[in-house]
Amino acid sequence: MSGHISFFKSVENYVDKAASFTDIPRGLVEQIKACNLVLQIRFPVRVGNDYEVIEAYRVQHSHHRLPTKGGIRYAESVDQDEVMALAALMTYKCALVDVPFGGAKGGIKINPAKYTVEQLQNITRRYTTELIKKNFIGPGIDVPAPDYGTGPREMAWILDTYQAFRHGEIDSIGCVTGKPVTQNGIRGRAEATGRGVFYGLRECLSHAEDMAKIGLTKGMAGKTMVVQGLGNVGSNTALISQQEGDAKIIGIAEREGSIYSANGINVEKLMAFRKETGSIIGFPGTEHIGDASAALELECDILVPAALENQITLKNADRIKAKIIAEAANGPITADADPILLKKGVLILPDFYINAGGVTVSYFEWLKNLSHHRFGRLENRFQNEAFTGILNKVEEMTGKTINAREKDFLTRGGTEVELVNSGLQDTMVVAYQQIRETLLQHSDIQDVRTAAFVCSLKKIASDYVSMGIFP
Repeated sequence: MSGHISFFKSVENYVDKAASFTDIPRGLVEQIKACNLVLQIRFPVRVGNDYEVIEAYRVQHSHHRLPTKGGIRYAESVDQDEVMALAALMTYKCALVDVPFGGAKGGIKINPAKYTVEQLQNITRRYTTELIKKNFIGPGIDVPAPDYGTGPREMAWILDTYQAFRHGEIDSIGCVTGKPVTQNGIRGRAEATGRGVFYGLRECLSHAEDMAKIGLTKGMAGKTMVVQGLGNVGSNTALISQQEGDAKIIGIAEREGSIYSANGINVEKLMAFRKETGSIIGFPGTEHIGDASAALELECDILVPAALENQITLKNADRIKAKIIAEAANGPITADADPILLKKGVLILPDFYINAGGVTVSYFEWLKNLSHHRFGRLENRFQNEAFTGILNKVEEMTGKTINAREKDFLTRGGTEVELVNSGLQDTMVVAYQQIRETLLQHSDIQDVRTAAFVCSLKKIASDYVSMGIFP
C-alpha cells in the first residue's frame, strides 16, 4: 500500500488495531486475518498470430459464511498481494453490512484496452474454466462480480461459460452477479456502489453533533464536494449527490487531469462533454488545475477518491484540506497517510463501509436468482388492490376525494429498482448507526475505520464461535 508495507499487511495492521479494543482471543483473530485459499493461475491465450501467457488469481479469504463473494478486476497492477488484501476487505465489508458472505476477490493481470472484444471474451471464458476446474465458482461456493476493468458484459460471459459446464444446475444463474438485467441481473446494480456512497455520506452528515466537531453543519445540501474518478462509482456518486442531495460539486479529476469551478460543475453535462470530446479538460465554466491528483488538494467539505488505491500518501497527506473523505475506491489512502489525516481532524469513511453498496445489491441479485422471480412480482398487484380498497372505504366514510395522482402513489407497489434502493438505503444507514454506536461505547476509539473493523470482527468471531470451531 506504501513503499514500506504491502497492501495486505496494512489491512492486517488495521485488524490488529481494532482487535485490541475487543476481547476476541488472539488465535481467533489470527484465523480471521488469514486467507483460506489462494489460487494462482497461468493460461495461454491466442493474441493475433502469437500466444500470450495470462497471469490471474482468485482468493477466498474466509469461509465463516458461504458462498464467498468478491469482484474480478482486469488491471496491469494485479498481483497476489493486492487480490489477497481486497479479498480480506470483502470479508470485513460483508460482515459490517450484514451480507451473509465470506470475502473473495479475483484479478487478471491485463490492460483490457490492449485487447479486442473477442480476445477479452477468450480470456474471460478461459479464466472461468480454470475456476470451474478448481471448484472456485458456484452459487453456493464462490460468486464473482464486476470490479475495476470489468462490467455486465464480462459477467454474462462468465455465466454462459459456467452454464455450459453445469448444464441443468437449477441455481446456475446465481454463480455470478452484476449481470445484464436481460441475463438475470437486477435493476439498480449498475449505480449501486455510487448510490451506497451517497446514502452513507448522507447518514454521516445527518448527525449535527458529529458535524459540529469538524466544523460542518448538518445535512448534505450546499456542501462542497470533489470527486476523483468518473468511472461507474465516481460518476454515480457525483450525479446522485448533486441531484438528490443538492451537494455542490466543485472539482472533478480524471486520468487526463483535474478541473475546478467555485460555482459548481453540472456533472450530467460534464459526462456528456467527456463522451463527445474524450476529456473533461475544457468543460465550459471550469479551469484546468493540474494532473489527476491535483483535485485531491482542493479545499472542500467532502472528498471522494473513486479511482484506484494509493492516491493519498505520505507525499500529499499534509496538503489535503477536506473535512470528510469517503473512500469510494478500495484503499485510496495508504496506511502511513491515515494517521496524518486523522491528526488533522479529517473524518474518514473507510472503503469497506462506504463502497459496500455494490456487494449489497449483488446480494439482492443473488437472492433474486435463487428465488427465480423478480422482486415485487408476487405481491405488487395484491397490494395495489388491497390499498385501493382501503382508500375507497376512507373516501366513502369521510366524503372526501383523493385525487388520482395521490391515489396512484399510495396504492402502487414498489418497482424492482425502488425496492433495491430501499434495501440499500436501510443497509447503509443501519451499518453507520452500528459504527457510530461503537464509537460512542469506546471513548478510546478515535476513528471510524477502527470502529468499523471492531463491528466486523465481533460479527465474524461470533460466527466462528457458533460453528463450534472456537469455544
